[in-house]
Amino acid sequence: MKKTAILASMAAALLFTACTDSNTATENTTAVTTEAAATAEGEAYAVDPAASELTWNGKKVGGEHSGNISLQGGELVVADGQLVGGEFTIDMASITNTDLTDAKYNADLVAHLKSDDFFGVEQHPTANFKINSISPIADAAAGQPNYNVEGDLTIKGKTNPVSFPATINVENGTATAKADVIVDRAKYDVRYGSKSFFDDLGDKVIDDNFTVSLDITAKK
Repeated sequence: MKKTAILASMAAALLFTACTDSNTATENTTAVTTEAAATAEGEAYAVDPAASELTWNGKKVGGEHSGNISLQGGELVVADGQLVGGEFTIDMASITNTDLTDAKYNADLVAHLKSDDFFGVEQHPTANFKINSISPIADAAAGQPNYNVEGDLTIKGKTNPVSFPATINVENGTATAKADVIVDRAKYDVRYGSKSFFDDLGDKVIDDNFTVSLDITAKK
């Protein structure tokens, strides 16, 4: 009888300890989750596509091309007067060329850029960028980039991290962000004319890196 009582007491003690540890773990998890949620809190400013501009520039042997792309929408998140996050979507079907004056050459290039050789717009009509972190640049001169931005860029269904310096300003209910983002197209399976995928291209080589210049305006 005594042995049974002792075993019962031990079982109760173990059960109590397990419940206590479980509750503590739950409390800790809740605390971490709450802290993470609090870090991400802020007020969403809606991106204004009409007031924003995205331009692109790509280089090849003996030349280069440039053009525009439109934003579909998105938001920048502001807390205590500082940009803390955000996400926006790019309308890849809107891509244009601005350097070719011959209408046929211009149309042919744009059609090629939209094809599977490049961005495969029919299957992948949008690209996306999500901000993961923003850190201030110490002693940034006026008018120069004042923050480092890190985030995930998705093109053709493939997501890769990118980072870049940006000039960010939040004032009077408007947030603006300007930056030049260098993108390695080989990471997004944009293969045409790339030395990363093909040999013996001769003078048909197109640089894997292209630049997207952002000038984004979001309003409260």
